[in-house]
Amino acid sequence: MRYASGNAFSFMDKICALVVLLCFLHISVVLVYYIRNADSSQTLKTTNLQNHQIHRKLTEQGVTTEETKPPSVSNDTETERKLETCPDNPPNLVGPLRIEFSDLVTLDLVREQNPALQPGGRFKPQDCIAQQKVAMIIPFRNRDEHLKFWLYYMHPILQNQQLDYGIYIIIQDGDDAFNRAKLLNIGYAEALKEYDYQCFVFSDVDLIPMDDRNIYKCFSQPRHLSVSMDKFGFRLPYATFFGGVSSLSKEQYLNINGFPNNYWGWGGEDDDIFNRISIKGMSISRPDGMIGRCRMIRHGRDKLNDPNPQRFDQIAHTRQTMGQDGISSLSYKILNVEKDQLFTKITVDVGKP
Repeated sequence: MRYASGNAFSFMDKICALVVLLCFLHISVVLVYYIRNADSSQTLKTTNLQNHQIHRKLTEQGVTTEETKPPSVSNDTETERKLETCPDNPPNLVGPLRIEFSDLVTLDLVREQNPALQPGGRFKPQDCIAQQKVAMIIPFRNRDEHLKFWLYYMHPILQNQQLDYGIYIIIQDGDDAFNRAKLLNIGYAEALKEYDYQCFVFSDVDLIPMDDRNIYKCFSQPRHLSVSMDKFGFRLPYATFFGGVSSLSKEQYLNINGFPNNYWGWGGEDDDIFNRISIKGMSISRPDGMIGRCRMIRHGRDKLNDPNPQRFDQIAHTRQTMGQDGISSLSYKILNVEKDQLFTKITVDVGKP
């Protein structure tokens, strides 16, 4: 019995010793793991502190690297950010402008001063959504010097007015009598092939506004923008005058079937357009006489733009002709298209008188 009890006691001692050994090993492993993690944590803290100090130092020195840049906003976030519509009264307008035609102007100078332009003379504001998409349409032939001044003044004006716009110079090819109204129709048709324009400003190349508060956009009624020209002593030559610069929305333009195509030579087409507007029950809106002031570049009449001898008879029959003669009957041929930073030039064959 004594021998059996001694063997049992010896066996229990071995079990206890084994348990103590296992506990010791467990504690040792835990201590090693803790010490290593503590070292790593300290190293990470030290590294982060060093990076923060480096970033602060570079920032103070004005240095920016990929490592020091703050996290950028994702493209999705930028896309989701909604711009507000541009205000009715653009904040950068100057008011009365000094318009002079004595200084030398080059196209390179105009390009240099308008770096935000896109090919085709396209521009849209970056900090707001333009209220209107506007196509500026200029009937043109042999007026290169006038065009330089027009672009020099008009691009800054239109940008300050926060318009989403494009410039279209419609050039009549050949030596036949000039057909201003048909060129305007062509400009309307060609501009819409490129962009969803809502408004069309039809401007002679020799007229510059003297106040940038005269907004080159469309209104609830067709707009006569060149209200008071220096040529006429800053007065309307007659109450129904609609020449020079005007704007019509797409709906207004289509309502009158566009402009007549059969006015060859100088005069009459603007009166026909006025008649079309009146016949369709619309009225002419205008800025006040001071804001609507314009300067004209002095020049002689073009040799190929003699007065149209049929204009008075044509004006008298607008009601009978406007349904058949207009954008619905427009026919022409494109000869060349030139895309420049400042404009889109489209040379066309308008046919014969």
